[in-house]
Amino acid sequence: MIAKLKGIIEEYGDDYVLLDVQGVCYLAYCSSRSLSALPKIGEAAEMYIEMVVREDFIKLYGFASQSEKAWFSTLVSVQGVGAKVGLAILSTLSPSEISSAIALQDKVMMSRPAGVGPKLAQRIVSELKGKIPDIGSVDDVALGLQSAIGEGSAPSNISDAVSALSNLGYQPAQASSVLAKIVAKEGDEIEVAKLIRLGLKELSS
Repeated sequence: MIAKLKGIIEEYGDDYVLLDVQGVCYLAYCSSRSLSALPKIGEAAEMYIEMVVREDFIKLYGFASQSEKAWFSTLVSVQGVGAKVGLAILSTLSPSEISSAIALQDKVMMSRPAGVGPKLAQRIVSELKGKIPDIGSVDDVALGLQSAIGEGSAPSNISDAVSALSNLGYQPAQASSVLAKIVAKEGDEIEVAKLIRLGLKELSS
Protein backbone atom coordinates (compact mmCIF):
# COMPACT_ATOMS: atom_id res chain seq x y z
CA MET A 1 0.00 0.00 0.00
CA ILE A 2 1.42 3.38 -1.04
CA ALA A 3 0.89 6.08 1.62
CA LYS A 4 3.37 8.77 0.59
CA LEU A 5 5.62 9.55 -2.36
CA LYS A 6 8.71 11.75 -2.62
CA GLY A 7 10.16 12.64 -5.99
CA ILE A 8 10.51 15.19 -8.78
CA ILE A 9 7.57 16.82 -10.54
CA GLU A 10 7.62 15.46 -14.10
CA GLU A 11 4.37 16.78 -15.57
CA TYR A 12 1.07 18.44 -14.70
CA GLY A 13 -2.37 17.80 -16.18
CA ASP A 14 -5.74 19.41 -15.48
CA ASP A 15 -6.44 16.97 -12.65
CA TYR A 16 -3.24 14.99 -12.15
CA VAL A 17 0.48 15.16 -11.57
CA LEU A 18 3.29 12.85 -12.66
CA LEU A 19 5.86 12.33 -9.93
CA ASP A 20 9.22 10.79 -10.83
CA VAL A 21 10.38 8.63 -7.94
CA GLN A 22 13.91 7.42 -8.76
CA GLY A 23 13.05 6.79 -12.40
CA VAL A 24 9.54 5.43 -11.86
CA CYS A 25 6.74 7.90 -12.73
CA TYR A 26 3.58 7.71 -10.66
CA LEU A 27 0.36 9.36 -11.86
CA ALA A 28 -1.73 10.78 -9.02
CA TYR A 29 -5.08 12.48 -9.44
CA CYS A 30 -5.38 15.65 -7.36
CA SER A 31 -7.70 18.44 -6.36
CA SER A 32 -6.94 21.85 -7.83
CA ARG A 33 -6.04 22.96 -4.29
CA SER A 34 -3.30 20.33 -4.04
CA LEU A 35 -2.06 20.98 -7.58
CA SER A 36 -1.65 24.69 -6.83
CA ALA A 37 0.26 23.89 -3.63
CA LEU A 38 2.86 21.71 -5.39
CA PRO A 39 6.14 23.12 -6.75
CA LYS A 40 7.13 23.69 -10.38
CA ILE A 41 8.09 20.99 -12.89
CA GLY A 42 11.59 19.71 -12.16
CA GLU A 43 11.42 20.50 -8.45
CA ALA A 44 11.28 18.08 -5.52
CA ALA A 45 7.91 17.35 -3.95
CA GLU A 46 6.17 14.98 -1.59
CA MET A 47 2.55 13.89 -1.60
CA TYR A 48 0.26 11.96 0.70
CA ILE A 49 -1.34 9.16 -1.28
CA GLU A 50 -4.67 7.37 -1.16
CA MET A 51 -4.39 4.14 -3.16
CA VAL A 52 -7.68 2.79 -4.52
CA VAL A 53 -7.67 -0.80 -5.79
CA ARG A 54 -10.53 -2.23 -7.84
CA GLU A 55 -10.85 -5.39 -9.94
CA ASP A 56 -10.25 -3.47 -13.15
CA PHE A 57 -7.90 -0.66 -12.06
CA ILE A 58 -5.51 0.77 -9.50
CA LYS A 59 -5.53 4.54 -9.05
CA LEU A 60 -3.53 6.90 -6.90
CA TYR A 61 -4.97 10.10 -5.47
CA GLY A 62 -2.45 12.65 -4.25
CA PHE A 63 -2.77 15.35 -1.60
CA ALA A 64 -0.54 18.18 -0.50
CA SER A 65 -1.62 17.80 3.15
CA GLN A 66 -2.71 15.07 5.54
CA SER A 67 -5.93 16.95 6.26
CA GLU A 68 -6.94 16.80 2.59
CA LYS A 69 -6.18 13.08 2.45
CA ALA A 70 -8.19 12.43 5.61
CA TRP A 71 -11.14 14.38 4.24
CA PHE A 72 -11.01 12.56 0.92
CA SER A 73 -11.27 9.20 2.70
CA THR A 74 -14.13 10.51 4.83
CA LEU A 75 -16.06 12.06 1.95
CA VAL A 76 -15.93 9.02 -0.34
CA SER A 77 -17.41 6.91 2.47
CA VAL A 78 -20.73 8.66 1.76
CA GLN A 79 -22.94 6.96 -0.81
CA GLY A 80 -22.95 8.96 -4.03
CA VAL A 81 -19.57 10.57 -3.39
CA GLY A 82 -17.01 8.98 -5.66
CA ALA A 83 -13.40 9.99 -6.12
CA LYS A 84 -14.24 12.61 -8.76
CA VAL A 85 -16.81 14.33 -6.55
CA GLY A 86 -14.51 14.03 -3.53
CA LEU A 87 -11.76 15.88 -5.41
CA ALA A 88 -14.29 18.47 -6.63
CA ILE A 89 -15.30 19.17 -3.03
CA LEU A 90 -11.67 19.51 -1.95
CA SER A 91 -11.00 21.80 -4.93
CA THR A 92 -13.76 24.18 -3.82
CA LEU A 93 -13.78 23.95 -0.02
CA SER A 94 -10.83 23.90 2.35
CA PRO A 95 -10.73 21.22 5.08
CA SER A 96 -11.79 23.82 7.66
CA GLU A 97 -14.73 24.91 5.47
CA ILE A 98 -15.86 21.30 5.07
CA SER A 99 -15.64 20.80 8.84
CA SER A 100 -17.66 23.95 9.44
CA ALA A 101 -20.29 23.04 6.83
CA ILE A 102 -20.87 19.68 8.51
CA ALA A 103 -20.89 21.11 12.03
CA LEU A 104 -23.36 23.81 10.98
CA GLN A 105 -25.36 21.36 8.83
CA ASP A 106 -24.89 23.92 6.05
CA LYS A 107 -26.05 22.14 2.89
CA VAL A 108 -25.83 25.41 0.92
CA MET A 109 -22.08 25.63 1.47
CA MET A 110 -21.67 21.91 0.78
CA SER A 111 -23.53 22.24 -2.54
CA ARG A 112 -21.03 24.78 -3.91
CA PRO A 113 -18.68 22.21 -5.52
CA ALA A 114 -19.45 20.96 -9.04
CA GLY A 115 -21.33 17.67 -9.01
CA VAL A 116 -22.87 18.18 -5.57
CA GLY A 117 -26.60 18.85 -5.78
CA PRO A 118 -28.89 19.76 -2.86
CA LYS A 119 -29.81 16.13 -2.08
CA LEU A 120 -26.21 14.93 -2.04
CA ALA A 121 -25.13 17.96 -0.01
CA GLN A 122 -27.81 17.16 2.57
CA ARG A 123 -26.68 13.52 2.68
CA ILE A 124 -23.05 14.52 3.20
CA VAL A 125 -23.69 16.91 6.10
CA SER A 126 -26.14 14.46 7.69
CA GLU A 127 -24.08 11.27 7.38
CA LEU A 128 -20.80 12.91 8.42
CA LYS A 129 -22.24 14.69 11.45
CA GLY A 130 -19.94 13.82 14.34
CA LYS A 131 -17.41 12.15 12.02
CA ILE A 132 -15.08 15.07 11.37
CA PRO A 133 -11.48 13.77 11.12
CA ASP A 134 -9.27 14.67 14.07
CA ILE A 135 -6.75 16.61 12.00
CA GLY A 136 -6.80 20.02 13.64
CA SER A 137 -8.38 21.79 10.67
CA VAL A 138 -10.81 23.72 12.88
CA ASP A 139 -10.41 25.16 16.36
CA ASP A 140 -12.19 22.89 18.86
CA VAL A 141 -14.05 25.80 20.47
CA ALA A 142 -15.28 27.08 17.11
CA LEU A 143 -16.26 23.58 16.01
CA GLY A 144 -18.18 23.01 19.23
CA LEU A 145 -20.07 26.26 18.76
CA GLN A 146 -20.79 25.46 15.12
CA SER A 147 -22.14 22.04 16.10
CA ALA A 148 -24.41 23.63 18.67
CA ILE A 149 -25.68 26.11 16.08
CA GLY A 150 -26.27 23.31 13.58
CA GLU A 151 -28.22 21.34 16.19
CA GLY A 152 -30.21 24.40 17.28
CA SER A 153 -28.88 24.16 20.83
CA ALA A 154 -26.60 27.22 20.87
CA PRO A 155 -27.46 30.07 23.28
CA SER A 156 -29.90 32.52 21.69
CA ASN A 157 -27.50 35.47 21.89
CA ILE A 158 -24.90 33.58 19.84
CA SER A 159 -27.44 32.23 17.34
CA ASP A 160 -28.88 35.73 16.90
CA ALA A 161 -25.43 37.20 16.37
CA VAL A 162 -24.52 34.57 13.76
CA SER A 163 -27.84 35.20 11.99
CA ALA A 164 -27.25 38.97 12.00
CA LEU A 165 -23.73 38.64 10.59
CA SER A 166 -24.96 36.16 7.98
CA ASN A 167 -27.62 38.67 6.90
CA LEU A 168 -24.83 41.19 6.42
CA GLY A 169 -23.17 38.87 3.91
CA TYR A 170 -20.71 36.89 6.02
CA GLN A 171 -20.59 33.09 5.76
CA PRO A 172 -22.06 31.32 8.83
CA ALA A 173 -18.84 29.33 9.23
CA GLN A 174 -16.75 32.51 9.16
CA ALA A 175 -19.07 34.32 11.56
CA SER A 176 -19.32 31.48 14.07
CA SER A 177 -15.55 30.98 14.07
CA VAL A 178 -14.98 34.64 14.95
CA LEU A 179 -17.77 34.68 17.54
CA ALA A 180 -16.34 31.57 19.22
CA LYS A 181 -13.11 33.45 19.92
CA ILE A 182 -15.03 36.45 21.29
CA VAL A 183 -17.22 34.29 23.54
CA ALA A 184 -14.15 32.45 24.84
CA LYS A 185 -12.71 35.81 25.90
CA GLU A 186 -15.84 37.72 26.97
CA GLY A 187 -18.01 34.88 28.32
CA ASP A 188 -21.15 33.31 26.84
CA GLU A 189 -23.50 35.80 28.54
CA ILE A 190 -22.30 38.68 26.38
CA GLU A 191 -25.15 40.80 24.98
CA VAL A 192 -26.16 40.29 21.34
CA ALA A 193 -25.46 43.91 20.34
CA LYS A 194 -21.94 43.81 21.76
CA LEU A 195 -21.30 40.40 20.25
CA ILE A 196 -22.33 41.65 16.81
CA ARG A 197 -20.25 44.82 17.20
CA LEU A 198 -17.11 42.91 18.21
CA GLY A 199 -17.77 40.35 15.50
CA LEU A 200 -17.96 43.04 12.81
CA LYS A 201 -14.75 44.57 14.11
CA GLU A 202 -12.93 41.24 13.84
CA LEU A 203 -14.38 40.39 10.44
CA SER A 204 -13.49 43.76 8.94
CA SER A 205 -9.94 43.87 10.30
